[in-house]
Amino acid sequence: MSVIAVVDYDMGNLHSVCKGLEKAGATPKITDSPAEIERADAVLLPGVGAFDYAVQQLRARHLEKPIENAIASGKPFLGICLGLQILFDSSEEGTEPGLGIIPGQVRRFQHEPGITIPHMGWNQLELTQPNCPLWQQLPQNPWVYFVHSFYVSPTDPSINAAQITHGTQTVTAAIAKDNVMAVQFHPEKSSTAGLQILSNFVSQVRAQVLV
Repeated sequence: MSVIAVVDYDMGNLHSVCKGLEKAGATPKITDSPAEIERADAVLLPGVGAFDYAVQQLRARHLEKPIENAIASGKPFLGICLGLQILFDSSEEGTEPGLGIIPGQVRRFQHEPGITIPHMGWNQLELTQPNCPLWQQLPQNPWVYFVHSFYVSPTDPSINAAQITHGTQTVTAAIAKDNVMAVQFHPEKSSTAGLQILSNFVSQVRAQVLV
């Protein structure tokens, strides 16, 4: 079985993500150990909460370098929600620098009539990288579950793997580049489509292990 390190830095309930990975046939290991992250076949970085506190927690646990090393090694990497945002250079939510793995900023939704912020609930993905491994066996515009007030704005738009529209604003909902994939929505709360996305990630991990 493929071992996926689920990074524990005190930023959200990790157990629902782990259940989804287990259903897909992987062995998730919740850990804040650099050695275990290095040994794992893949890394998943979840997260719920505030940007500044999240990166402070990662740095306090000396996890910034192990995450960078895991990505540089070519291991499959999946970020979820805040785990997407902290890959970027900075956020309008706070003042701490992000990990800077993906060039770009995290921006705040602009208020406009008739939309709620945070963007909370179900929305349809427009798949801008339809061949991305995460989207295999999904319908053309799958419904997934969001809870966020901020969205990522990559410097290189070609890494956008999916987008959503909230009010008049169309924003990035997922990125994919080489072995790095990350989503703004919560696959573990996104019913059948979410479980398929986690299964697709596990399949990619298995394929990598077999190479």
